[in-house]
Amino acid sequence: MQTNKSKRMSTERLVLASLMTALVVVFQCLATYTAFFGPFSTAIGLIPIVIGAVLCGPGIGAWLGLVFGGVVLVTGGANLFLPFSVFGTIITVLGKGMACGFAAGLVNKLLCKWNKSVASIAAALTGPIVNTGVFLLGCWIFFMPHVSAIAEAAKSDKTGFGVFIAMAMVNFLIEIGMNVVLTPVFHTVYRVAGKKR
Repeated sequence: MQTNKSKRMSTERLVLASLMTALVVVFQCLATYTAFFGPFSTAIGLIPIVIGAVLCGPGIGAWLGLVFGGVVLVTGGANLFLPFSVFGTIITVLGKGMACGFAAGLVNKLLCKWNKSVASIAAALTGPIVNTGVFLLGCWIFFMPHVSAIAEAAKSDKTGFGVFIAMAMVNFLIEIGMNVVLTPVFHTVYRVAGKKR
């Protein structure tokens, strides 16, 4: 009996991870090709990353973040940075995706035993915070020597590290708003549906 239950849970986790992977690809492609914030797209792919991390754990969260980073690179979402450092661009884009998915899953896992609603909200906050934080860290490490050229390419009137902060803040606020609203709602619906089965 226990074996059948664990097999069902494993299959369900695999199906959820596959579904979230597909959603990451679709959402981020949609965001890339409908960019409205200059050369940058809002990372709506974070929504299925955080939901997948909450439902399936930090490992799946990291996988979804890797897929997200791959989509950003393939669709040209990081093209502004590629001429200045290919290595830095790849490390920053993949690193921020994997870190945000893993961190969201880990925060949820740690808080879940205490309160599931608080855990999913905390995970929804953690994803965008880590995504933006790693982006800014990557900018500081790899792109500070090129900040003037990047500002010119981005048509920004900001200077210094302010260019990178300006690039990140609008995106961050949109990401955090969408995640905080949608992740707990989806998680609650999933839990209720699971109890009815």
